[in-house]
Amino acid sequence: MSNQRVRLFVTGKVQGVFFRQSLKVMAKENDIFGWVRNLQDGRVESVLEGDEEKVIKLIEWARVGPANSRVKQVDIQNEKFIAEFSKFSVLY
Repeated sequence: MSNQRVRLFVTGKVQGVFFRQSLKVMAKENDIFGWVRNLQDGRVESVLEGDEEKVIKLIEWARVGPANSRVKQVDIQNEKFIAEFSKFSVLY
């Protein structure tokens, strides 16, 4: 089992459509830790840490998002896994 850490920037209609809360639910279901927040420019940013296969699963989910979202692009930055988090949080 390999661990991974990524930072996502999700562009599109992703604010005001329960994207953050839905991502939190998916993260908890997949034992992924980190956080998600809205950015001033309309994007959503998230840091995900956990099992590589489960992180990939969340990235694939983020490419679609919840029902009312319209994801245009997901930018992914790989980062060094540091086991920084013990839960998944929605930041405000």
